[in-house]
Amino acid sequence: MLEPSAATLRLFIHVLSASVWVGGQLVLTGIVPSLRRAHPEATKTVANAFARVAWPAFALAVATGVWNLVEIDVTDTTTTYQVTVLVKVLVVAASGAAAAIHQIGQSTAAKAVGGAIGLLAALAAMFTGYLLTTGT
Repeated sequence: MLEPSAATLRLFIHVLSASVWVGGQLVLTGIVPSLRRAHPEATKTVANAFARVAWPAFALAVATGVWNLVEIDVTDTTTTYQVTVLVKVLVVAASGAAAAIHQIGQSTAAKAVGGAIGLLAALAAMFTGYLLTTGT
């Protein structure tokens, strides 16, 4: 078996926390409509329970993402790689901001738009992370 390193542990924690953030949103996308029809009063409870797990996961993903950036020797990277990093940082920020709008928004429109943009930006962040990891 290969021996784990700090880099593999850092990447594992990053991917795990991002999976909670993104995967949870995908799961709720499937669950909430049925929950809303069957038990409308439970939707807020489920959303609050998810937030208690999702926001710490998002914070951990951001922290390990910063840690990943600190470990990169920028003199060994291409301009294309650096642009991809910038895009990832922007979509991560958009995901967090949109999710916050979804959570604190009072109107149906704010909740819908915030949720949709938050999920799409989170998926874009995962995809750009994959691009950075594979280098292709």
